[in-house]
Amino acid sequence: MAKLYFRYGTVGSAKTLNLLAVGHNYSQQNKRALIIAPELDTRFGAGRVRSRAGLEREADLLVGPETVIDRALLEGVDCVLVDEAQFLSPALVDQLRAITIEQSVPVICYGLRTDFRCALFEGSRRLFEVADAIEEVKTTCYFCNRKAVFNLKLVDGVPSVDGASIDLGADEKYLPACSSCYREKVGAP
Repeated sequence: MAKLYFRYGTVGSAKTLNLLAVGHNYSQQNKRALIIAPELDTRFGAGRVRSRAGLEREADLLVGPETVIDRALLEGVDCVLVDEAQFLSPALVDQLRAITIEQSVPVICYGLRTDFRCALFEGSRRLFEVADAIEEVKTTCYFCNRKAVFNLKLVDGVPSVDGASIDLGADEKYLPACSSCYREKVGAP
């Protein structure tokens, strides 16, 4: 039976790099991976899935909160890979779950667990609730060598917990932080 996987980690933990590598491996085996990305992520251009290491490719399908996935798109697909899954709506996560069950196609979602205030994203929450397998993609704290568990937001280079929960950015806006360093920079948790 196909499974719904959620591979989560902090910023800079190579989630997208892993997604692109998995997609490449499927391609090398003459198999097809369908890559899905949220339409709101336009950091590298609409429809671009790009890792911090510089590898990139076009997404096959862009989705929004109201998207209903056309099952015809899944014909001949061996695996579905989802980038930035924290931005998915719960209804879309449920559609992905249904694909694993009804069409026996594995779905691997990559995303953040929490925002810069340590609150679960809506899509991540639903994935934690319904995924068959949950795997952490690990990296180290930007400030020390401990395991990073939080995403530290920078505003003009200064750590902050202000602003909208969804505020797209990359290295210039977010850093991976361990519990101690996060607390030192912005306070609780």
